[in-house]
Amino acid sequence: MRAGVTRAPRTDAPRGATPAVLGVDVGTSASKAILVTLDGTVLATAVREHTVDRPRPGHVEMDGGIWWDELVSMAAELLTGPAGDGVEVTGIGLSGMGPCVLLAGADGTPVRPAILYGVDTRSGMQIDRLRAELGDDAILERCGCVLTAQAAGPKIAWVAEEEPEVYARARRLFMTASHLAFRLTGQYVLDHASASQAAPLYDLRSGRWDEEWAARVAPGIELPELRWAGEAAGTVTAQAAAALPGIAAGTPVITGTIDAWAEARGAGTEHPGDMMLMYGTTTFLVARTAELLPGRELWATAGTAPGGWTLSGGMAASGAITGWLRELTGGDDYGDLVGEAAASGPGARGLLMLPYVAGERSPLHDPDARGVMAGLTLSHTRGDLYRAALEAAALGVRHHLEAMAAAGARIDRVVAVGGGARTDLWPQIVSDVTGLPQRIPRCTIGACYGGAMLAAELAHGIDTGPWQGTDHEVRPDPALRETYDELYGLYRDLYPATRDVAHALARRQREA
Repeated sequence: MRAGVTRAPRTDAPRGATPAVLGVDVGTSASKAILVTLDGTVLATAVREHTVDRPRPGHVEMDGGIWWDELVSMAAELLTGPAGDGVEVTGIGLSGMGPCVLLAGADGTPVRPAILYGVDTRSGMQIDRLRAELGDDAILERCGCVLTAQAAGPKIAWVAEEEPEVYARARRLFMTASHLAFRLTGQYVLDHASASQAAPLYDLRSGRWDEEWAARVAPGIELPELRWAGEAAGTVTAQAAAALPGIAAGTPVITGTIDAWAEARGAGTEHPGDMMLMYGTTTFLVARTAELLPGRELWATAGTAPGGWTLSGGMAASGAITGWLRELTGGDDYGDLVGEAAASGPGARGLLMLPYVAGERSPLHDPDARGVMAGLTLSHTRGDLYRAALEAAALGVRHHLEAMAAAGARIDRVVAVGGGARTDLWPQIVSDVTGLPQRIPRCTIGACYGGAMLAAELAHGIDTGPWQGTDHEVRPDPALRETYDELYGLYRDLYPATRDVAHALARRQREA
Protein backbone atom coordinates (compact mmCIF):
# COMPACT_ATOMS: atom_id res chain seq x y z
CA MET A 1 0.00 0.00 0.00
CA ARG A 2 1.31 3.46 -0.83
CA ALA A 3 2.41 5.61 2.07
CA GLY A 4 -0.19 8.02 3.34
CA VAL A 5 -3.16 6.33 1.68
CA THR A 6 -6.00 5.38 3.99
CA ARG A 7 -7.32 1.92 3.16
CA ALA A 8 -10.88 0.89 3.86
CA PRO A 9 -11.57 -2.54 5.31
CA ARG A 10 -11.07 -5.21 2.68
CA THR A 11 -14.20 -6.01 0.71
CA ASP A 12 -14.19 -9.66 -0.34
CA ALA A 13 -16.23 -11.00 -3.20
CA PRO A 14 -18.68 -13.82 -2.57
CA ARG A 15 -17.14 -17.28 -2.84
CA GLY A 16 -16.62 -18.16 -6.50
CA ALA A 17 -16.93 -14.60 -7.78
CA THR A 18 -14.03 -12.79 -9.43
CA PRO A 19 -13.17 -9.60 -7.56
CA ALA A 20 -12.70 -6.59 -9.84
CA VAL A 21 -12.60 -2.82 -9.64
CA LEU A 22 -14.50 -0.29 -11.69
CA GLY A 23 -12.75 2.82 -12.98
CA VAL A 24 -14.78 5.74 -14.32
CA ASP A 25 -13.51 8.90 -16.03
CA VAL A 26 -15.52 11.82 -17.39
CA GLY A 27 -13.62 13.63 -20.14
CA THR A 28 -14.32 16.62 -22.33
CA SER A 29 -15.60 14.62 -25.29
CA ALA A 30 -16.51 11.28 -23.70
CA SER A 31 -16.87 9.32 -20.49
CA LYS A 32 -15.10 5.98 -20.15
CA ALA A 33 -15.44 3.10 -17.73
CA ILE A 34 -13.26 0.05 -17.29
CA LEU A 35 -13.68 -3.22 -15.41
CA VAL A 36 -10.34 -4.61 -14.21
CA THR A 37 -9.37 -7.71 -12.24
CA LEU A 38 -6.92 -7.45 -9.37
CA ASP A 39 -3.98 -8.47 -11.57
CA GLY A 40 -4.65 -5.57 -13.96
CA THR A 41 -6.46 -7.55 -16.65
CA VAL A 42 -9.03 -5.44 -18.50
CA LEU A 43 -12.30 -7.37 -18.70
CA ALA A 44 -14.28 -4.76 -20.63
CA THR A 45 -14.62 -1.07 -21.35
CA ALA A 46 -17.54 1.25 -22.07
CA VAL A 47 -17.64 4.68 -23.67
CA ARG A 48 -20.28 7.41 -23.81
CA GLU A 49 -19.56 10.28 -26.15
CA HIS A 50 -20.91 13.72 -25.33
CA THR A 51 -20.47 17.35 -26.26
CA VAL A 52 -19.91 20.46 -24.22
CA ASP A 53 -22.00 23.60 -24.52
CA ARG A 54 -20.52 26.85 -25.82
CA PRO A 55 -23.30 29.40 -25.20
CA ARG A 56 -21.03 32.39 -25.86
CA PRO A 57 -17.46 32.92 -27.08
CA GLY A 58 -15.14 31.89 -24.26
CA HIS A 59 -17.87 30.05 -22.33
CA VAL A 60 -17.55 26.24 -22.15
CA GLU A 61 -20.04 24.41 -19.94
CA MET A 62 -21.61 21.04 -19.31
CA ASP A 63 -24.67 19.81 -17.46
CA GLY A 64 -23.27 18.04 -14.40
CA GLY A 65 -26.23 15.66 -14.35
CA ILE A 66 -24.84 14.00 -17.48
CA TRP A 67 -21.83 12.78 -15.49
CA TRP A 68 -23.96 10.65 -13.17
CA ASP A 69 -26.25 9.44 -15.95
CA GLU A 70 -23.26 8.22 -17.95
CA LEU A 71 -21.72 6.50 -14.93
CA VAL A 72 -24.97 4.61 -14.34
CA SER A 73 -25.29 3.69 -18.01
CA MET A 74 -21.69 2.47 -18.36
CA ALA A 75 -21.80 0.49 -15.11
CA ALA A 76 -24.98 -1.23 -16.28
CA GLU A 77 -23.37 -2.10 -19.62
CA LEU A 78 -20.29 -3.58 -17.99
CA LEU A 79 -21.91 -5.42 -15.12
CA THR A 80 -25.09 -6.77 -16.70
CA GLY A 81 -23.34 -7.83 -19.91
CA PRO A 82 -21.16 -10.92 -20.51
CA ALA A 83 -18.06 -9.29 -18.98
CA GLY A 84 -19.87 -8.90 -15.67
CA ASP A 85 -20.84 -12.56 -15.29
CA GLY A 86 -19.32 -13.92 -12.10
CA VAL A 87 -17.69 -10.58 -11.25
CA GLU A 88 -18.01 -8.71 -7.96
CA VAL A 89 -17.06 -5.02 -7.91
CA THR A 90 -14.98 -4.45 -4.78
CA GLY A 91 -13.91 -0.85 -5.35
CA ILE A 92 -14.71 2.16 -7.53
CA GLY A 93 -12.19 4.67 -8.90
CA LEU A 94 -13.15 8.11 -10.18
CA SER A 95 -11.59 10.88 -12.24
CA GLY A 96 -12.74 13.64 -14.53
CA MET A 97 -11.84 16.74 -16.47
CA GLY A 98 -10.83 19.70 -14.39
CA PRO A 99 -10.47 21.92 -12.60
CA CYS A 100 -14.19 22.54 -13.12
CA VAL A 101 -16.63 24.63 -11.13
CA LEU A 102 -19.96 22.94 -10.40
CA LEU A 103 -21.82 25.02 -7.83
CA ALA A 104 -24.62 23.26 -5.99
CA GLY A 105 -27.08 23.73 -3.18
CA ALA A 106 -26.67 22.21 0.26
CA ASP A 107 -28.24 18.96 -0.98
CA GLY A 108 -25.72 18.66 -3.85
CA THR A 109 -28.16 19.65 -6.60
CA PRO A 110 -26.36 21.84 -9.18
CA VAL A 111 -27.63 25.41 -9.44
CA ARG A 112 -26.18 25.89 -12.96
CA PRO A 113 -24.10 23.96 -15.51
CA ALA A 114 -20.49 23.25 -14.66
CA ILE A 115 -17.93 25.78 -15.90
CA LEU A 116 -15.05 23.84 -17.40
CA TYR A 117 -11.32 24.19 -16.91
CA GLY A 118 -8.93 26.53 -18.78
CA VAL A 119 -10.78 26.21 -22.09
CA ASP A 120 -13.44 28.45 -20.50
CA THR A 121 -12.05 31.98 -20.48
CA ARG A 122 -15.01 34.00 -19.20
CA SER A 123 -13.37 35.14 -15.95
CA GLY A 124 -10.82 37.61 -17.35
CA MET A 125 -12.22 40.60 -15.44
CA GLN A 126 -12.30 38.64 -12.19
CA ILE A 127 -8.71 37.48 -12.73
CA ASP A 128 -7.56 41.08 -13.24
CA ARG A 129 -9.45 42.28 -10.17
CA LEU A 130 -8.17 39.52 -7.88
CA ARG A 131 -4.61 39.98 -9.09
CA ALA A 132 -4.85 43.68 -8.24
CA GLU A 133 -6.45 43.03 -4.83
CA LEU A 134 -4.34 40.10 -3.68
CA GLY A 135 -1.08 40.77 -5.52
CA ASP A 136 0.67 38.52 -8.02
CA ASP A 137 3.60 37.79 -5.72
CA ALA A 138 1.34 36.83 -2.79
CA ILE A 139 -0.75 34.56 -5.03
CA LEU A 140 2.37 32.92 -6.41
CA GLU A 141 3.76 32.35 -2.92
CA ARG A 142 0.57 30.75 -1.56
CA CYS A 143 -0.79 29.00 -4.64
CA GLY A 144 2.32 28.07 -6.63
CA CYS A 145 1.06 29.81 -9.75
CA VAL A 146 -0.44 33.08 -10.93
CA LEU A 147 -4.14 33.44 -11.67
CA THR A 148 -5.15 32.34 -15.16
CA ALA A 149 -8.23 30.94 -16.88
CA GLN A 150 -7.22 27.53 -15.49
CA ALA A 151 -7.94 28.59 -11.92
CA ALA A 152 -11.33 27.74 -10.41
CA GLY A 153 -11.50 30.69 -8.00
CA PRO A 154 -12.14 33.47 -10.53
CA LYS A 155 -14.88 31.42 -12.14
CA ILE A 156 -16.70 31.17 -8.82
CA ALA A 157 -16.33 34.95 -8.53
CA TRP A 158 -17.76 35.32 -12.06
CA VAL A 159 -20.94 33.49 -11.04
CA ALA A 160 -21.24 35.63 -7.90
CA GLU A 161 -20.94 38.84 -9.93
CA GLU A 162 -22.72 37.95 -13.16
CA GLU A 163 -25.43 35.59 -11.86
CA PRO A 164 -26.12 36.76 -8.29
CA GLU A 165 -29.54 35.10 -8.09
CA VAL A 166 -27.98 31.76 -9.05
CA TYR A 167 -25.05 32.23 -6.68
CA ALA A 168 -27.41 32.98 -3.80
CA ARG A 169 -28.59 29.34 -4.00
CA ALA A 170 -25.06 27.90 -4.07
CA ARG A 171 -23.59 26.33 -0.94
CA ARG A 172 -21.14 23.74 -2.22
CA LEU A 173 -18.33 23.47 -4.76
CA PHE A 174 -17.88 20.27 -6.74
CA MET A 175 -15.54 19.14 -9.46
CA THR A 176 -16.22 16.21 -11.76
CA ALA A 177 -14.87 13.34 -9.65
CA SER A 178 -16.03 14.87 -6.37
CA HIS A 179 -19.61 15.19 -7.61
CA LEU A 180 -19.64 11.53 -8.66
CA ALA A 181 -18.19 10.61 -5.27
CA PHE A 182 -20.97 12.59 -3.59
CA ARG A 183 -23.65 10.85 -5.65
CA LEU A 184 -22.15 7.46 -4.79
CA THR A 185 -21.35 7.96 -1.10
CA GLY A 186 -23.09 11.11 0.14
CA GLN A 187 -19.70 12.45 1.28
CA TYR A 188 -18.58 15.99 0.42
CA VAL A 189 -14.84 15.67 -0.23
CA LEU A 190 -12.22 16.91 -2.70
CA ASP A 191 -8.69 15.74 -3.34
CA HIS A 192 -5.64 17.94 -2.80
CA ALA A 193 -4.51 17.87 -6.46
CA SER A 194 -7.87 19.29 -7.55
CA ALA A 195 -8.04 21.77 -4.67
CA SER A 196 -4.59 23.10 -5.52
CA GLN A 197 -6.04 24.18 -8.89
CA ALA A 198 -8.79 26.19 -7.22
CA ALA A 199 -6.49 29.18 -6.79
CA PRO A 200 -6.62 31.41 -4.84
CA LEU A 201 -8.73 29.35 -2.41
CA TYR A 202 -6.04 26.78 -1.51
CA ASP A 203 -2.68 27.33 0.18
CA LEU A 204 -0.37 24.93 -1.61
CA ARG A 205 2.44 25.12 0.92
CA SER A 206 0.27 24.29 3.94
CA GLY A 207 -2.06 21.92 2.11
CA ARG A 208 -5.17 23.65 3.46
CA TRP A 209 -7.96 25.89 2.31
CA ASP A 210 -7.03 29.56 2.71
CA GLU A 211 -10.00 30.70 4.76
CA GLU A 212 -9.27 34.42 4.36
CA TRP A 213 -9.07 34.36 0.59
CA ALA A 214 -11.90 31.84 0.26
CA ALA A 215 -14.19 34.19 2.17
CA ARG A 216 -13.32 37.01 -0.26
CA VAL A 217 -13.58 34.99 -3.47
CA ALA A 218 -16.31 32.46 -2.66
CA PRO A 219 -18.44 33.87 0.16
CA GLY A 220 -21.13 31.56 1.46
CA ILE A 221 -19.59 28.42 -0.08
CA GLU A 222 -18.89 25.57 2.35
CA LEU A 223 -15.64 24.12 1.03
CA PRO A 224 -15.27 20.32 0.94
CA GLU A 225 -13.14 18.22 3.27
CA LEU A 226 -9.70 17.64 1.78
CA ARG A 227 -8.39 14.14 1.17
CA TRP A 228 -5.84 12.48 -1.08
CA ALA A 229 -6.97 11.00 -4.37
CA GLY A 230 -6.56 7.39 -3.28
CA GLU A 231 -8.16 7.82 0.12
CA ALA A 232 -11.70 6.66 0.68
CA ALA A 233 -14.45 9.15 -0.05
CA GLY A 234 -16.82 6.68 1.59
CA THR A 235 -18.83 3.65 0.54
CA VAL A 236 -21.71 3.23 -1.87
CA THR A 237 -25.01 4.12 -0.23
CA ALA A 238 -28.13 1.97 -0.49
CA GLN A 239 -29.76 4.68 -2.61
CA ALA A 240 -26.86 4.72 -5.09
CA ALA A 241 -26.67 0.92 -5.17
CA ALA A 242 -30.33 0.79 -6.19
CA ALA A 243 -29.41 2.69 -9.36
CA LEU A 244 -26.36 0.54 -10.07
CA PRO A 245 -27.13 -3.13 -10.76
CA GLY A 246 -24.12 -5.25 -9.87
CA ILE A 247 -22.68 -2.82 -7.30
CA ALA A 248 -23.43 -3.50 -3.67
CA ALA A 249 -24.00 -0.98 -0.93
CA GLY A 250 -20.84 -0.66 1.14
CA THR A 251 -18.45 -0.87 -1.81
CA PRO A 252 -15.45 1.46 -1.20
CA VAL A 253 -15.12 4.55 -3.43
CA ILE A 254 -11.92 6.55 -3.78
CA THR A 255 -12.00 10.32 -3.50
CA GLY A 256 -10.67 10.56 -7.05
CA THR A 257 -8.98 13.40 -8.90
CA ILE A 258 -8.60 15.31 -12.17
CA ASP A 259 -8.19 13.08 -15.21
CA ALA A 260 -4.61 14.04 -16.07
CA TRP A 261 -3.43 13.19 -12.55
CA ALA A 262 -5.26 9.87 -12.61
CA GLU A 263 -3.79 9.17 -16.03
CA ALA A 264 -0.31 9.99 -14.74
CA ARG A 265 -0.91 7.48 -11.96
CA GLY A 266 -2.02 4.87 -14.47
CA ALA A 267 1.03 5.55 -16.63
CA GLY A 268 3.36 4.81 -13.72
CA THR A 269 4.95 8.26 -13.62
CA GLU A 270 5.59 8.08 -9.89
CA HIS A 271 9.11 9.44 -9.44
CA PRO A 272 10.77 12.85 -9.85
CA GLY A 273 11.91 13.17 -13.45
CA ASP A 274 8.92 11.23 -14.81
CA MET A 275 6.45 13.02 -17.07
CA MET A 276 3.11 11.97 -18.48
CA LEU A 277 2.17 13.38 -21.87
CA MET A 278 -1.56 13.03 -22.54
CA TYR A 279 -2.77 13.09 -26.14
CA GLY A 280 -6.44 13.99 -25.97
CA THR A 281 -8.93 16.70 -26.81
CA THR A 282 -6.30 18.91 -25.21
CA THR A 283 -2.64 18.05 -24.73
CA PHE A 284 -1.64 17.94 -21.10
CA LEU A 285 1.71 17.40 -19.39
CA VAL A 286 2.23 16.38 -15.76
CA ALA A 287 5.80 16.14 -14.51
CA ARG A 288 6.73 14.76 -11.09
CA THR A 289 9.15 17.04 -9.28
CA ALA A 290 11.29 16.57 -6.19
CA GLU A 291 10.18 19.91 -4.76
CA LEU A 292 7.58 22.59 -5.21
CA LEU A 293 8.45 24.65 -8.31
CA PRO A 294 6.15 27.70 -8.37
CA GLY A 295 6.16 29.79 -11.51
CA ARG A 296 4.24 32.16 -13.75
CA GLU A 297 4.10 30.07 -16.93
CA LEU A 298 3.03 26.65 -15.63
CA TRP A 299 1.01 25.22 -12.71
CA ALA A 300 2.69 23.80 -9.64
CA THR A 301 0.22 21.51 -7.88
CA ALA A 302 -0.13 18.89 -5.21
CA GLY A 303 0.11 15.28 -6.32
CA THR A 304 -2.19 12.34 -5.76
CA ALA A 305 -0.49 11.28 -2.50
CA PRO A 306 1.29 13.07 0.36
CA GLY A 307 4.79 14.31 -0.41
CA GLY A 308 4.29 14.42 -4.16
CA TRP A 309 4.62 17.58 -6.22
CA THR A 310 3.83 18.10 -9.86
CA LEU A 311 4.47 20.74 -12.49
CA SER A 312 1.87 20.76 -15.20
CA GLY A 313 0.86 22.54 -18.36
CA GLY A 314 -1.94 22.22 -20.86
CA MET A 315 -2.81 23.38 -24.34
CA ALA A 316 -6.35 24.58 -24.97
CA ALA A 317 -6.77 22.47 -28.11
CA SER A 318 -4.93 19.70 -29.92
CA GLY A 319 -7.03 16.61 -30.51
CA ALA A 320 -9.98 18.99 -30.76
CA ILE A 321 -8.37 20.43 -33.89
CA THR A 322 -7.93 17.04 -35.51
CA GLY A 323 -11.57 16.21 -34.76
CA TRP A 324 -12.66 19.54 -36.20
CA LEU A 325 -10.64 18.93 -39.38
CA ARG A 326 -12.10 15.44 -39.68
CA GLU A 327 -15.68 16.73 -39.55
CA LEU A 328 -14.89 19.70 -41.77
CA THR A 329 -13.50 17.47 -44.51
CA GLY A 330 -16.19 14.81 -44.64
CA GLY A 331 -15.92 12.82 -41.42
CA ASP A 332 -13.73 10.08 -42.86
CA ASP A 333 -12.07 7.47 -40.69
CA TYR A 334 -9.14 8.74 -38.62
CA GLY A 335 -6.98 6.02 -40.14
CA ASP A 336 -7.35 7.61 -43.56
CA LEU A 337 -6.35 11.01 -42.18
CA VAL A 338 -3.34 9.58 -40.36
CA GLY A 339 -2.21 7.92 -43.58
CA GLU A 340 -2.55 11.16 -45.53
CA ALA A 341 -0.68 13.09 -42.82
CA ALA A 342 2.15 10.55 -42.88
CA ALA A 343 2.39 10.90 -46.66
CA SER A 344 2.59 14.69 -46.33
CA GLY A 345 5.94 14.38 -44.56
CA PRO A 346 7.85 16.54 -42.05
CA GLY A 347 6.96 20.21 -42.33
CA ALA A 348 3.58 19.54 -43.99
CA ARG A 349 4.91 20.80 -47.34
CA GLY A 350 5.53 24.29 -45.99
CA LEU A 351 2.51 24.72 -43.70
CA LEU A 352 2.78 26.02 -40.15
CA MET A 353 -0.15 26.19 -37.73
CA LEU A 354 -0.64 28.00 -34.44
CA PRO A 355 -3.03 25.69 -32.54
CA TYR A 356 -4.64 28.46 -30.47
CA VAL A 357 -8.16 27.95 -31.80
CA ALA A 358 -9.61 28.12 -28.27
CA GLY A 359 -7.16 30.69 -26.95
CA GLU A 360 -4.15 29.22 -25.22
CA ARG A 361 -3.56 28.07 -21.70
CA SER A 362 0.04 27.57 -20.64
CA PRO A 363 2.64 28.82 -21.15
CA LEU A 364 1.07 31.84 -22.93
CA HIS A 365 -2.04 32.26 -20.75
CA ASP A 366 -3.67 34.22 -23.54
CA PRO A 367 -7.42 33.59 -23.92
CA ASP A 368 -7.51 35.92 -26.92
CA ALA A 369 -4.88 34.01 -28.90
CA ARG A 370 -6.30 32.55 -32.09
CA GLY A 371 -5.39 29.84 -34.57
CA VAL A 372 -3.28 30.68 -37.60
CA MET A 373 -2.48 28.63 -40.71
CA ALA A 374 0.59 30.16 -42.36
CA GLY A 375 1.91 29.27 -45.78
CA LEU A 376 -1.39 27.99 -47.18
CA THR A 377 -1.63 27.56 -50.98
CA LEU A 378 -4.08 25.96 -53.36
CA SER A 379 -1.72 23.03 -53.75
CA HIS A 380 -2.07 21.94 -50.12
CA THR A 381 -4.15 18.88 -49.34
CA ARG A 382 -6.22 17.65 -46.45
CA GLY A 383 -3.30 15.50 -45.39
CA ASP A 384 -1.07 18.58 -45.23
CA LEU A 385 -3.58 20.36 -43.01
CA TYR A 386 -3.85 17.34 -40.72
CA ARG A 387 -0.08 16.99 -40.57
CA ALA A 388 0.27 20.69 -39.72
CA ALA A 389 -2.20 20.25 -36.84
CA LEU A 390 -0.22 17.32 -35.42
CA GLU A 391 3.02 19.26 -35.77
CA ALA A 392 1.48 22.33 -34.13
CA ALA A 393 0.66 20.28 -31.04
CA ALA A 394 4.19 18.86 -31.05
CA LEU A 395 5.70 22.34 -31.27
CA GLY A 396 3.48 23.37 -28.37
CA VAL A 397 4.81 20.42 -26.34
CA ARG A 398 8.38 21.59 -27.04
CA HIS A 399 7.42 25.08 -25.81
CA HIS A 400 6.13 23.52 -22.58
CA LEU A 401 9.27 21.44 -22.10
CA GLU A 402 11.41 24.56 -22.39
CA ALA A 403 9.22 26.27 -19.78
CA MET A 404 9.55 23.26 -17.48
CA ALA A 405 13.32 23.28 -17.82
CA ALA A 406 13.39 26.99 -17.06
CA ALA A 407 11.34 26.34 -13.91
CA GLY A 408 13.88 23.80 -12.72
CA ALA A 409 12.11 20.56 -13.63
CA ARG A 410 14.15 17.56 -14.76
CA ILE A 411 12.57 15.30 -17.40
CA ASP A 412 14.18 11.86 -17.57
CA ARG A 413 11.32 9.66 -18.75
CA VAL A 414 8.22 10.45 -20.82
CA VAL A 415 5.17 8.17 -20.96
CA ALA A 416 2.62 8.87 -23.69
CA VAL A 417 -1.05 8.15 -22.99
CA GLY A 418 -4.47 9.00 -24.39
CA GLY A 419 -6.27 8.40 -27.66
CA GLY A 420 -3.59 10.04 -29.78
CA ALA A 421 -1.02 7.52 -28.54
CA ARG A 422 -2.87 4.56 -30.04
CA THR A 423 -1.08 5.07 -33.35
CA ASP A 424 2.58 6.03 -33.56
CA LEU A 425 2.41 8.95 -36.01
CA TRP A 426 1.57 11.68 -33.51
CA PRO A 427 3.98 10.48 -30.78
CA GLN A 428 6.67 10.06 -33.46
CA ILE A 429 6.20 13.67 -34.57
CA VAL A 430 6.42 14.83 -30.95
CA SER A 431 9.62 12.85 -30.39
CA ASP A 432 11.12 14.21 -33.61
CA VAL A 433 10.24 17.79 -32.62
CA THR A 434 11.39 17.53 -28.99
CA GLY A 435 14.24 15.04 -29.29
CA LEU A 436 12.78 12.96 -26.43
CA PRO A 437 11.86 9.27 -26.61
CA GLN A 438 8.44 8.26 -25.34
CA ARG A 439 7.29 5.04 -23.77
CA ILE A 440 3.92 3.76 -24.93
CA PRO A 441 2.25 1.72 -22.16
CA ARG A 442 0.48 -1.56 -22.70
CA CYS A 443 -2.83 0.02 -21.71
CA THR A 444 -3.70 3.42 -23.16
CA ILE A 445 -7.38 3.38 -22.16
CA GLY A 446 -6.91 6.54 -20.12
CA ALA A 447 -7.54 7.98 -16.71
CA CYS A 448 -10.15 5.37 -15.78
CA TYR A 449 -7.33 2.80 -15.60
CA GLY A 450 -5.44 4.98 -13.12
CA GLY A 451 -8.62 5.34 -11.07
CA ALA A 452 -9.05 1.57 -11.10
CA MET A 453 -5.48 1.19 -9.80
CA LEU A 454 -6.19 3.52 -6.89
CA ALA A 455 -9.44 1.66 -6.17
CA ALA A 456 -7.63 -1.68 -6.07
CA GLU A 457 -5.04 -0.26 -3.68
CA LEU A 458 -7.76 1.14 -1.45
CA ALA A 459 -10.02 -1.92 -1.37
CA HIS A 460 -7.37 -4.63 -1.27
CA GLY A 461 -4.08 -3.01 -0.27
CA ILE A 462 -2.30 -4.52 -3.28
CA ASP A 463 0.66 -3.15 -5.20
CA THR A 464 -0.62 -2.20 -8.67
CA GLY A 465 2.83 -1.35 -10.00
CA PRO A 466 2.98 -4.54 -12.09
CA TRP A 467 -0.28 -3.63 -13.82
CA GLN A 468 1.34 -1.18 -16.19
CA GLY A 469 4.31 -1.89 -18.43
CA THR A 470 5.78 -0.55 -21.65
CA ASP A 471 4.46 -1.89 -24.94
CA HIS A 472 7.11 -0.16 -27.03
CA GLU A 473 9.17 2.99 -27.28
CA VAL A 474 9.06 5.77 -29.86
CA ARG A 475 12.47 7.31 -30.49
CA PRO A 476 13.32 10.57 -32.31
CA ASP A 477 14.82 10.50 -35.79
CA PRO A 478 18.08 12.50 -35.59
CA ALA A 479 17.90 13.24 -39.32
CA LEU A 480 14.85 15.46 -38.72
CA ARG A 481 16.34 17.55 -35.93
CA GLU A 482 17.49 20.41 -38.17
CA THR A 483 14.14 20.56 -39.98
CA TYR A 484 12.15 20.79 -36.76
CA ASP A 485 14.59 23.18 -35.09
CA GLU A 486 13.95 25.60 -37.95
CA LEU A 487 10.20 25.04 -37.82
CA TYR A 488 10.16 25.59 -34.06
CA GLY A 489 11.90 28.94 -34.49
CA LEU A 490 9.24 29.99 -37.00
CA TYR A 491 6.52 28.74 -34.64
CA ARG A 492 7.80 30.85 -31.79
CA ASP A 493 8.06 33.91 -34.09
CA LEU A 494 4.55 33.50 -35.52
CA TYR A 495 2.61 34.16 -32.30
CA PRO A 496 4.10 37.60 -31.47
CA ALA A 497 3.92 38.53 -35.15
CA THR A 498 0.16 37.86 -35.30
CA ARG A 499 -0.89 38.56 -31.70
CA ASP A 500 -2.32 42.05 -32.23
CA VAL A 501 -4.39 40.91 -35.19
CA ALA A 502 -5.61 37.85 -33.29
CA HIS A 503 -6.64 39.99 -30.31
CA ALA A 504 -8.54 42.41 -32.57
CA LEU A 505 -10.40 39.51 -34.16
CA ALA A 506 -11.15 38.03 -30.74
CA ARG A 507 -12.81 41.31 -29.75
CA ARG A 508 -14.92 41.23 -32.91
CA GLN A 509 -15.94 37.65 -32.13
CA ARG A 510 -17.11 38.60 -28.67
CA GLU A 511 -19.18 41.44 -30.14
CA ALA A 512 -20.73 39.35 -32.89
